[in-house]
Amino acid sequence: MAVEIEQFMCRDDNFGVLMRDAETGDVALVDAPQEAPILAAIEHTGWTPKLLLITHHHADHVEANLALKERFGLKIIGPEAEKAKIPGIDDTVREGTTIGFGNQEIQTIETPGHTAGHVSYYLPQSGVAFTADTLFALGCGRLFEAPPEVMYESLKKLTDLPPDTKVYCGHEYTLSNARFALTIDPDNKALQQRVKKIEVLRADDKPTLPTTIGEELATNPFLRWSDPAIRKHLGMEGATSPEVFAEIRKRKDNF
Repeated sequence: MAVEIEQFMCRDDNFGVLMRDAETGDVALVDAPQEAPILAAIEHTGWTPKLLLITHHHADHVEANLALKERFGLKIIGPEAEKAKIPGIDDTVREGTTIGFGNQEIQTIETPGHTAGHVSYYLPQSGVAFTADTLFALGCGRLFEAPPEVMYESLKKLTDLPPDTKVYCGHEYTLSNARFALTIDPDNKALQQRVKKIEVLRADDKPTLPTTIGEELATNPFLRWSDPAIRKHLGMEGATSPEVFAEIRKRKDNF
């Protein structure tokens, strides 16, 4: 079983995602950054969504909720912890909640840090995860509503997914993330090679996503808190993993 995925740009750098269960034809949308590009993607694919999965309450992820609900009558599902901030929400999810989608099962993973109630969605049958603003390609989200230790634990959950899991994120931040990653992990050959590929993609105005959990474990400094070379580079050989993560996040904030 598999899902088909249509990824497209919204706003300046947001990604929108439509997914379709290949067997039943059911369609879902992940986050609603902007109405016009979403409508264009629906027209292009011919996929009409019945379900809208919201990852967190920020305006650039829920802006089109009410317009899409009025147009398509879709059901809006989002995190229980943020239900008061999500327009048009019908049902809520929390850690371990499963959602039926065609012949697929969507699993909810609570991944707070960027916001206090952020969730990610994982489809084990298709090997796909939607991590929005928790895990980016070569990065992670800013910590607006929780301390570094909370985001560290959220990222740890995502690293436990199978390495071949395809990861769709909320923004096209990869090139700037790549430039920062080289300041933290400058001798990482896999990272150096990946940065070259990213530069080519962006020069051609092509997306850098999806990525995979395995690729992020090999190259994303925000997941490499245990790596001896990074610890040495930071002068934090004896620090805890959450402390190393917090230092990397602090440096990114000031990059």
